[in-house]
Amino acid sequence: MSVEQTAPAIEFADVSFRYASDGAAEGEGAGIAQVSLRVLPGECVVLTGPSGSGKTTITRVANGLAPAYWPGTLTGTIRLLGADAETVPLWERGRMVGSVFQDPASQFFSSDLAGEVAFGCENYGLAHREVVALADAAISSFGLDDVRGRPLDALSSGEKQRVAAASACAPRPAVVVCDEPTANLDEEGALLLARHVARLKAEGRAVLVSEHRLAWLAGIADRYVYVRDGSVLWQRSAAQMESLGEDERAALGLRSATFVALPDLPSPSEARAVEAGSSTRRPSQPVLETCGLTCSRGGSTLWSAVSLAVWPGQVAALTGRNGAGKSTLARVLAGLERPDAGTVRICGATMRPGARRAHVWYGSNDTAQQFFTSSVSDEVLLGRTDDEALLERARMVVRGLGLYPLRDAHPATLSGGQKLRLMVACGLLSDRPVLIFDEPTSGLDGGSMTVVADALSSAAAQGRAIVVITHDGELAKRCCTCRLRMEDLVDGGC
Repeated sequence: MSVEQTAPAIEFADVSFRYASDGAAEGEGAGIAQVSLRVLPGECVVLTGPSGSGKTTITRVANGLAPAYWPGTLTGTIRLLGADAETVPLWERGRMVGSVFQDPASQFFSSDLAGEVAFGCENYGLAHREVVALADAAISSFGLDDVRGRPLDALSSGEKQRVAAASACAPRPAVVVCDEPTANLDEEGALLLARHVARLKAEGRAVLVSEHRLAWLAGIADRYVYVRDGSVLWQRSAAQMESLGEDERAALGLRSATFVALPDLPSPSEARAVEAGSSTRRPSQPVLETCGLTCSRGGSTLWSAVSLAVWPGQVAALTGRNGAGKSTLARVLAGLERPDAGTVRICGATMRPGARRAHVWYGSNDTAQQFFTSSVSDEVLLGRTDDEALLERARMVVRGLGLYPLRDAHPATLSGGQKLRLMVACGLLSDRPVLIFDEPTSGLDGGSMTVVADALSSAAAQGRAIVVITHDGELAKRCCTCRLRMEDLVDGGC
């Protein structure tokens, strides 16, 4: 039977959802309005559109988490595998629909990798032998065999994202719903996910993906659904999407349709020498410098003898595979973790971790741990409301990052992409000479990525030294002036 002749695995008919005023935490905009779409068995349908447009809400309604866990008002008809979703108990719906969340850690129930992947299978009462077989297959499918013995909190963000995907797919649900599943993945991880989605399709399973990074879906996606302001504006076939010109794609805020490799940029010292006018001329003093940094976790060396230097005015891309230790290095530089050995100098002065925290700003990719106040305005100002110059600068930054209409909103009510832009705004409005951003464009649409990239370039032009941990070739190509490769930093001289 062809896909066209098959009954939908997911069907929305005029579905609307509005978050309750007391349940909007982790919401996306005001919700969705009169959404109609269908996903057939063996089909991959992609939700795309600007950050905060309602894509995440559609995935939550599809898997039943809204309104079960995100309270609100739901109207319209939802059918799963031909059954009215209202008649399907939530536990059974969870077995029918596997879910990969935007924040992978938010869906973990176990402390270790193997236990987490097996959890869903065990929860649905499968025999032990089947649980082991399904978990082992999922772990291998997502390239996790080498880290299966590690606790989850010792994994990188990208590795956690692979675990989340493996745990959702292990019970072999008929439908898989993914919300920004490649946000923290390197290219290898994205390609692994692409191969798995292709297998799901071949097995007749339905896949609904909310995504901005579209390149990995080439040759896999069957249809694209463009969402803006909570409504579906249009649906297009894969061929129609491929025919979009770059100008039209940019106007829609869509990412590149093909992988954009990280550019082959010079090291910060090489870039500085060129800026100084001669490769032999001694460059001026770096604002951030390390010598012999070594860090271990769980009795194993994560990286050793890391030496680097970044100068004012530079935007340095810190790159490396998932699990290479980039985020740990960033936290060490910011004084949030202690290395086993080595020194960090800021503006020529060797500083202990406590002192570094006053000179280095670190923006985590875990935005759930980033914010402490009750509004966007309060978050960027942190009580500094008596400084008129700062207030005006804050208005400019918030406007530039598209957050001004949300200035009174609670940070918890923002979409994932909006939270990332708020994190960037907080860094730009700090007074620290070194800014470190950890995956600031993960889950951002094309327009938002451009806005963030230009904001980083402007900050560097004002004399800041900026380090950006990223797998995003589009971001690096637009704003990074040099590159720090983790594989080149280890065992380096001082």
